[in-house]
Amino acid sequence: MGFRSWGPAFALVALVWGCRQETGRLGPGQEQRFAAEGILHRADNLRFRWTAGAGRRGGTWEDRLASIVVTRQSLLIHKNEKVGVEVTPGRGRGYEVHRDGERVRISVGSGRSLETWSFVPPDSPDAWTQDIRAVIRGATANPAGRR
Repeated sequence: MGFRSWGPAFALVALVWGCRQETGRLGPGQEQRFAAEGILHRADNLRFRWTAGAGRRGGTWEDRLASIVVTRQSLLIHKNEKVGVEVTPGRGRGYEVHRDGERVRISVGSGRSLETWSFVPPDSPDAWTQDIRAVIRGATANPAGRR
C-alpha cells in the first residue's frame, strides 16, 4: 500500500475530528465565578437525555451533547455559553436530583413544565448526586442568595 492511498484515510480522520462538537466553552466571567465558588465536578461533551412530559401523552425526549459544572454554590448544564439548567443561590425551587443506577437525573420544574436532564458522570455517580443535592439544598435554604 503506497503513501498516496493513505490520503483519503487521513482526510476522513481529519473530517471526523473536525466535526466533533465542543460544548465546554464558557465566558471569562463564568470561568472566574466558578473558580471562586470552588469547582467540585466538571465534565465536557457529555450525552444528556433531556425529557419533557415523561410518562404523559405527548411527552418527548432527545439526546443532547452538553457540559456540566458543579461548584459548592451552583450547577450549570450548558452548551458553551448557552444555558440549559442553572441552579444558583436563591434559585433552588423546583429542582431535584436522583441516582438511577449509573445515571444521575436532575429534574427541573413541576407539573406540565417538568423536564429532566439525565447523564452518566465520568466518575462516582454517588459523589455527583450528593454534591448536586447540596447545591439544590443550599439554593433553596438561602432564598436571598446570601452565604
